[in-house]
Amino acid sequence: MSNTTRRDLLKGGLAVTAGLAAGKSSAGIPDPLITQVQDWATYTGDGVDATPYGMPVEYESDVIRRNVPWLTADSISSINFTPVHALDGTITPQGCAFERHHSGAIDLPKEAYRLMINGLVDTPLVFTYDEIERFPRENHIYFCECAANTGMEWAGAQLNGAQFTHGMIHNMEYTGVPLRMFLNEVGADLSSQNWIYVEGADASSNGRSIPMDKALDDCLVAFKANGEALRKEHGYPVRLIVPGWEGNMWVKWLRRIEVIDMPVESREETSKYTDVLEDGVARKWTWVMDAKSIITSPSPQSPILHGHGPLVISGLAWSGHGKIVRVDISQDGGMNWKIARLGKQQGDSKALTRFYLDIEWNGDQMLLQSRAIDETGYVQPTKEQLRQIRGENSVYHNNCIQTWHISENGSVENVEVS
Repeated sequence: MSNTTRRDLLKGGLAVTAGLAAGKSSAGIPDPLITQVQDWATYTGDGVDATPYGMPVEYESDVIRRNVPWLTADSISSINFTPVHALDGTITPQGCAFERHHSGAIDLPKEAYRLMINGLVDTPLVFTYDEIERFPRENHIYFCECAANTGMEWAGAQLNGAQFTHGMIHNMEYTGVPLRMFLNEVGADLSSQNWIYVEGADASSNGRSIPMDKALDDCLVAFKANGEALRKEHGYPVRLIVPGWEGNMWVKWLRRIEVIDMPVESREETSKYTDVLEDGVARKWTWVMDAKSIITSPSPQSPILHGHGPLVISGLAWSGHGKIVRVDISQDGGMNWKIARLGKQQGDSKALTRFYLDIEWNGDQMLLQSRAIDETGYVQPTKEQLRQIRGENSVYHNNCIQTWHISENGSVENVEVS
């Protein structure tokens, strides 16, 4: 990982020429996969009882969540990362979706689950899991991004892989009940100046204050993801979904919602999850995840292995403000841009969008970048633009443009351009 100027790479022949013929396989050399009968065609395979719960095939065993041991003192209050470099489409399998804990993932059976709603309400109530499932349910696709995603990159290129720079994110279809239904059920005071305070059942409780307007808008009390029960590490049996807002507010193992007339000012919204500026002043209430994107392939963990010829540049874009309307891709570190092709945008506006750019690669070096634009007109900024406003003291809400250096042999490195 290094700091590389555009001028250095331009001198080395950075420009990429499209339209080159794809490389051809060696003529006259027989392909054994075509000319010979392979073992797998000579015997029967596994029966339907061999895998009662399907697992990935062994040949894809490298597609796993990974952590960085030195990030935290203990794994029970740590994070692992979605292998975004190895996935396509937009839906994240639950088994690959990143997890972040403050005191470890707890065992909480449905039978023992309770959700209390109290405070400024007519009738405080406690709901069992069975009672929650009796409410009318909805299905929504949303991204969940940790506020610290890309946080290590404020001071320079640090972690060499899209999984580590941008892997604190997942995108799933959630099934649940709109939070406003529960607030109506208890006769909550829905005045716009009021707040709710939500807590989890784990040891940390991870309490967060949420403005009433957001609570009534699109928050969801969810009990399933991608069609099946939530995984233990994602808050089984019930968690809160706060679309477009930082993942710390998506309280897992949701146990209590209190209607209040002011924010609680808990640890997670004062000393943590605030943005420390250059002068030491901390910005509060920066909940929304701004427009962001990342090229997942090619990337450091997904280098170019096939040699010269057709190359599909692919990545993900998202915004907590709404729909992604355009993604631009640069092959020369931000001097020139091409409009990417957006994949089919499924579900809600606050969901991941897949993008593609199809090129011919002739082995020239590239400085790959992507920038997202959402429906509000917001344009994803460069690192330098962010630093001019916020300095380098921050950890959270780094939505800068990422740069990958593609070398002549197809290897990829995390760099910065200047």
